[in-house]
Amino acid sequence: MRHTISVLVENKFGVLARISTLFAARGFNIDSLAVGETEDPAISRMTIVVKGDDSILEQITKQLNKLVDVIKVNDFSGLEYVERGLALVKINAPKTVRAEIFRIAGVFRTRIIDIAKDSVIVEVTGDEEKIEAFIEAIADYGIKEVCRTGVIAMSRGHK
Repeated sequence: MRHTISVLVENKFGVLARISTLFAARGFNIDSLAVGETEDPAISRMTIVVKGDDSILEQITKQLNKLVDVIKVNDFSGLEYVERGLALVKINAPKTVRAEIFRIAGVFRTRIIDIAKDSVIVEVTGDEEKIEAFIEAIADYGIKEVCRTGVIAMSRGHK
């Protein structure tokens, strides 16, 4: 089962290393990790996606809460939340097929952010399924490169 966890941490040197070491030492694989400052520059939010059953999630949560720099751990399981990822996709795009690539990009509501002589770079935002579907739809044209962010997530409604 896939779990999305939001961890508020003190924005200090070494916090990311301590948290990733915690996961590695216990044999947990991080599927996605995104870190950024919150509205308070002293606090960062880490959004971590892991796979495992509820007992693994409980163990991860307990271990995270033991770390000094961790302020709060939120598991989004059972909550209403939104999540988004970002991908930049460089696609082979000779002039003969650009119109078709632009049409597909439009269907997925993406943005063309660069056009070169033989390629285009498309920015795709959305949930993982949308990003995967776009990559699959465009694959026949030849993908030169893909660069993806980790998932970011936020609970819906009032805090």
